[in-house]
Amino acid sequence: MVNYHSIGKLVATFGINGEVVLQHHLGKKTSLKGLETIFIEQKKDEMLPYFIEGTRIKNDDELFLKIEGIDTKEAAHKLMQKQLWLTQEDFDKYASKSAPIALLGYHIINEGTDLGEILEVIEQPHQILCRIDLNGKEALIPVHENFLLKIDKKKKQVHVELPEGLLDIYR
Repeated sequence: MVNYHSIGKLVATFGINGEVVLQHHLGKKTSLKGLETIFIEQKKDEMLPYFIEGTRIKNDDELFLKIEGIDTKEAAHKLMQKQLWLTQEDFDKYASKSAPIALLGYHIINEGTDLGEILEVIEQPHQILCRIDLNGKEALIPVHENFLLKIDKKKKQVHVELPEGLLDIYR
């Protein structure tokens, strides 16, 4: 099975020829040069491939995207607010190693206990939340400078020391 990672979402149409604006979390200014295929989740766990005709950088975390077959503003409008996904291989190629989104797939280790794999990274102004599956329940774990002990890139682990009682709400 192919692993996909969300890199952001389509937030606006641009012009009358079907261009869209992708707001991404790749952690660096990029035009996604060389990328041929993106994926949009139409239904839960159903990824449809879309082919890229062209891209242009808008700013540090946005770019203009021209998708094959999307030639009008109306067609582009149907894609608004959709998450955009890349395969694991493309994600590794385009995501900055220092961007919070690069923690996808890592495991959160709290005081020696593996809590689970990071399934989503949610960036907030003062902290990062990592969504994991904890004992069958969705849990949001804060990765904040006060709790973070270390990030082991070789073992793909995020070591934290969470405040007492934080995990009790998920039991």
